[in-house]
Amino acid sequence: MMPFQSSPLQSSPLLVAENLSHRFGDFTACDNINLQLYPGEVLGIVGESGSGKSTLLNCLAGHLAPSAGQVLFSTRHEGVVDLYRISEARRRLLSRTDWGFVHQSARDGLRANVSAGANVGERLMAVGARHYGQIREEAMHWLERVEIDTGRIDDLPRNFSGGMQQRLQIARNLVTRPRLIFMDEPTASLDVSVQARLLDLLRQLVSQLHVAAVIVTHDLAVARLLAHRLMVMRQGQVVEQGLTDQVLDDPQHPYTQLLASSVLQA
Repeated sequence: MMPFQSSPLQSSPLLVAENLSHRFGDFTACDNINLQLYPGEVLGIVGESGSGKSTLLNCLAGHLAPSAGQVLFSTRHEGVVDLYRISEARRRLLSRTDWGFVHQSARDGLRANVSAGANVGERLMAVGARHYGQIREEAMHWLERVEIDTGRIDDLPRNFSGGMQQRLQIARNLVTRPRLIFMDEPTASLDVSVQARLLDLLRQLVSQLHVAAVIVTHDLAVARLLAHRLMVMRQGQVVEQGLTDQVLDDPQHPYTQLLASSVLQA
């Protein structure tokens, strides 16, 4: 698998964070973060445990209100909105239509007591689909796209392997064809061979669907394979950012140099 070489060129950003900070009491988890993400672009956020990358991801995804700053999102029909100035109901609707969220553990992103097909189909129902036959057909189509045997459409997720559960979670998120997907350590709980297969699948889908993505990972190999651009975080701050290959092959900040040389265990 070859890494992405360059970032797509677009005129208007899809997602913008301005002076974004979040504090837990006296602890600052992320501090004054600024970023722009363009349609079709993949942004990787890396750093060791406790660096603030997951807090930042949850602020960007509408899950965690920032202590300061704002998150702007360019919607399909309403123009640019500030995620934390719109109602919670509108934010939930956007999370079902314009973006998706792939959790590290598929158990957090799937409904355990409904079938694989229903896990995919209910997201379609959430955006207005009502024809059972069409919903089931679309669910089968997406099971095929994530390399799950359609004969298992009625199986419960707990009967799937970890890799299959993660692929099912991806299908559930992409079935409504969002413009943006957030991924929190999507391969961390999988063994190496399963990781490689899932990464290849993610690269294909992101490219084919022209979907933007923000991926948090501690694995620099994952970041190199998936991300056009990279942000390196340490103690809540961005210490370096740029094109992925440039950051990893010629790191400028001492912390990035340690990460790239695997001295730090992220």
